[in-house]
Amino acid sequence: MATATKPTLLIVHGGWHVPESYVKLTSALRNAGFEVHIPRHISMNQSRPPNADLATDSDLIRSYATSLVEAGRTVAVLMHSYGGQVGTNALYGLSQSARAAKGLSGGISHLIYMAAFALPEGKSMTDKVAEFGHMDRMPVAFGFDEDQSCVPNYPKEGLVGEPYADQLDPEEFKTYVASLLRWNGRCMYLPLQNTPAWRDEVKIYFIHTRGDLTVPVEYQKDMVQYMEKEGKTVKTIELDAGHSPNLTATKEVVDAVIKFTSM
Repeated sequence: MATATKPTLLIVHGGWHVPESYVKLTSALRNAGFEVHIPRHISMNQSRPPNADLATDSDLIRSYATSLVEAGRTVAVLMHSYGGQVGTNALYGLSQSARAAKGLSGGISHLIYMAAFALPEGKSMTDKVAEFGHMDRMPVAFGFDEDQSCVPNYPKEGLVGEPYADQLDPEEFKTYVASLLRWNGRCMYLPLQNTPAWRDEVKIYFIHTRGDLTVPVEYQKDMVQYMEKEGKTVKTIELDAGHSPNLTATKEVVDAVIKFTSM
């Protein structure tokens, strides 16, 4: 169970990843006293052709979060990469303040974006890529098959980041890459269908990754600036990491989560 001072943590994972990809982080968070939940996206079910997408993943995460808050839990949500698109699409209306207004206990207290997408209504992940003029990088970074399922072409350079990967034990890196699976690439092109969760009355945080080649830090900061223009307060921290701080900056991520959830 979560302690009296620590919320329950719900991790919304990224594309290509599965819960096993986060073992290093989830173990460290549990050792720090958090109760951690990390459901597996249905879009990672390896069906060919893919039969699940952003809507399916959003339904799962909303159902999972609802079960936690209806049990009276205070929940902090940690979203990574595509997980930001899912959490943003899924979780509006489940905040503590929204539930308290209905006389209900429990609710989401914190939204923590970790190198994740935090977009406005009707926007897809690729809309942000196009905004920066980087669509030509998509077929280079990702290997799409005819059924639109895809894999990362350069997991070391693109996902983990070569300088950060080189600091890992080779076996640890090998195990991490082996956990990455084929994913429904259409998810990157699908827009938000619901009111973004960050528009709720909830505390918002962003963990920037300055060496990120998959969701470059300029994308990340642009998304924060948009939320701030919309009247939201976003507290941030910047890590020296690529797109996988869960693997290469685990202690720093745990420290950030402890700091953010104590605010």
